[in-house]
Amino acid sequence: MKAPNEVFSGQGTTIFTVMSALAVEQGAINLGQGFPDEDGPEEIRRAAAQALLEGPNQYPPMQGVPELRQAVADHNKRFYGLEIDWASEVLVTSGATEALADCLFGLLSPGDEVVLIEPLYDSYLPIVNATGATAKFVRLDPPDWRISEEQLSAAFSEKTKLVLFNSPMNPIGKVFTDAELAMIAQYVDRFDTYAICDEVYEHLVFDEHTHTPLMTLPGMRERTARIGSAGKTFSLTGWKIGYITAPAKMMNAIAKTHQFVTFTTPPALQKAIALGLNKERDYFDELAKDMQRKRDLLSSGLAQIGFDILPCHGTYFLIGDYSAIDAKRAPDEMCKRLTTDAKVASIPLTPFYVDGQSGQVLRFCFCKRADVLEEAIDRLTRFFSG
Repeated sequence: MKAPNEVFSGQGTTIFTVMSALAVEQGAINLGQGFPDEDGPEEIRRAAAQALLEGPNQYPPMQGVPELRQAVADHNKRFYGLEIDWASEVLVTSGATEALADCLFGLLSPGDEVVLIEPLYDSYLPIVNATGATAKFVRLDPPDWRISEEQLSAAFSEKTKLVLFNSPMNPIGKVFTDAELAMIAQYVDRFDTYAICDEVYEHLVFDEHTHTPLMTLPGMRERTARIGSAGKTFSLTGWKIGYITAPAKMMNAIAKTHQFVTFTTPPALQKAIALGLNKERDYFDELAKDMQRKRDLLSSGLAQIGFDILPCHGTYFLIGDYSAIDAKRAPDEMCKRLTTDAKVASIPLTPFYVDGQSGQVLRFCFCKRADVLEEAIDRLTRFFSG
């Protein structure tokens, strides 16, 4: 038979699936894949159940139920001062990955160039490749993950159609500074490009850091699409509810792509997330504080074992450098060893870099119950002291 399209069929199984399967097989604590082990607020889940029973359960509007689109617009105003027209500038998607696909397929054409910042989330590059566009990379390296203007300058060209980046950033927990965002904005403006901002961890920012959407910077309002995720904000990752905020001209192309990808998303879940986005600010503040406590618990335990913990200012994830413990073992091998022998699963950073070179660092997920994190620390302590 003739070969299928190689862009997706040629991809291996994602590292998240591989390590999660190995964790199950080995009875390991899974600190690899980024999902909480507790469901989100009961009132949101009850609202979804009620909406499911009361109906209607037929196709909702293609762009999303009005209640959720209005809530997204209000959320933009309340947290970031952005004036958004809910009817023409908000789109509800079946998860943030679909939102990314809608944006990239809707805006890119063969021959375009896209600036990506690595380490990058694993879905970005395959989708870019599927559009026929060419990726140009800006690499961030430990320990400070600082973005270089020299690399930005080399990556942008007259062929650049858009830049795509993630802040707060999976896998490294980086929150882009105002100075870094201003530098990106300068290049977006200079080369007349779009910006796609993956901001799914917008409410998971720690310490003195704050999340600033690129869309709020001068000149970026009409060039930027920003993507949010109910899964991350309300610990309901299985619901797969994403939302895009973009100027109407951009949204026209993005929404036309959405109509041929999923067309719509379960209405009961949409209505429940509208309730969630309208919650008082205390909810969002406490979400970040709770996650910060878990970060501190895990980072302290790993540091006592001998890991060098790199700065983590947001997301579900922290990065540990294990070179002081085992200077020779490669990251992929170390992850498998910890999963099978210590019974704690993590993720190597190698799949997040195009060249597969990341140094001796692992990503650990801390969006778990405190007792689970404590047990993981105990297992790793026994393993490395044995």
